[in-house]
Amino acid sequence: MKKSLPILMAMLMIAVHLQAQMEPTASNWKTWFITSPKTYRLPPPSPYKQETDQVLSKQHDLDSAGWQQILYWNAGAPGYRWQTLMYRLWMTDTTYNGALANMLLSVATYDATIVAWDTKYAYKRPRPFAIDSRIKVHGPKPDSPSYPCEHSVAAGVAVTLITHFYPSMAESVTRLAQQLMASRIAAGTAFPSDTRAGFELGKQIAEKELAYTKGFTPKTAWDGKRPKQTGIWNGKKPASPLAGLSKTVVLDSSSQFRPGPPPDFAKDMAELKSFKPTFRSMANAFNFASQPFWEDLLHKKIFEYNLHLDPPRAARLYAIAAIGVYDGFVACWDAKYAYWGIRPDQYDTTYQPPLLITPPFPGYPSGHAAIGSIMGELYSYFFPAERAYFQQKAKEGAESRFQAGIHFRTDNEVGLELGRKVAEKIIQKVRTDGADEELMLAKKK
Repeated sequence: MKKSLPILMAMLMIAVHLQAQMEPTASNWKTWFITSPKTYRLPPPSPYKQETDQVLSKQHDLDSAGWQQILYWNAGAPGYRWQTLMYRLWMTDTTYNGALANMLLSVATYDATIVAWDTKYAYKRPRPFAIDSRIKVHGPKPDSPSYPCEHSVAAGVAVTLITHFYPSMAESVTRLAQQLMASRIAAGTAFPSDTRAGFELGKQIAEKELAYTKGFTPKTAWDGKRPKQTGIWNGKKPASPLAGLSKTVVLDSSSQFRPGPPPDFAKDMAELKSFKPTFRSMANAFNFASQPFWEDLLHKKIFEYNLHLDPPRAARLYAIAAIGVYDGFVACWDAKYAYWGIRPDQYDTTYQPPLLITPPFPGYPSGHAAIGSIMGELYSYFFPAERAYFQQKAKEGAESRFQAGIHFRTDNEVGLELGRKVAEKIIQKVRTDGADEELMLAKKK
């Protein structure tokens, strides 16, 4: 606990003093899939005085719908609304691109935000409300330069990526982006040219990162081959059998931390059959099976620590967490289809899982356990004072799969260990991105 206090104190100091400084040196933080932010620095903005009348006009014409848009887009960090939309999309994506789309949205938003911060502090264009006293600010006052608009940057990223991966959503997300940009002008926090420049910058970075990750997911079809030995998972339509062939971001390969083969599950099966479900155990099983627990928790913590007011730092957390989900998913699916670990209701066909529904892929190791373990470790790194809580939730998430009757305890234990190894590798990487150094400097000041 003592070791975590300096980082926690620094984070709290940043949260308290956000209005006094808005990460003026964030452009020095390392990006993931692009080169130096200065490579993408925008040209100088045009004179802003000619745009003040446009902002005033927008504010004068505000109606109920306009106010609702301001309130909607004021909530959370610039990427918050797009994160929640992407979650709903990729969790129902049956292709190999779902996890990639989710990861790219977060990482490209972070990379584009860092590029935007380089441009912001290169030109230091004042916000509209700081230029003309007639312009009101409707919402939190961002204490960073106006050009380019960081919310529009996130919108440009989102429209580009969602349109690419989910073409049927193109019209809808474009309309959302237009509403977002209009709301920033009406809120008095951005000039029209700020929103246009931000949106185009977001698009540019997203397109670069699409090109960078073009070969990340397998393009061939599964050949239908399975191991010939008995006692393996034998479902008819295995989900994502080639996902473990995807290229990873931080891990050297999907098999870097592949666990050893599963044991005979006789003892595990006996334990599972002797387990008596209770109301509490079933509640835990259904909760982790039906709710986006870790995604919701990260949003909540970003709000609680006021990091939604710090776009670069919030984007960084979203990106790291998304990489954890992506690399963890790929590593877990590598192990699942390396061994084709059998599920309890196949090992003993007389057994009926309390949850009633068994996922259509091998059980060993547990994906819930692995991803929960990764999130527990990463969140502990983000918010060290709450480590005990995050670790407990990771264990509860793993246990929920045993309580549901769809995983052996061994599946969960191996998944938790795999997750810890993946998270440790990611944390080693992000310790060197430059952002943590600023936390420690804030403490010293």
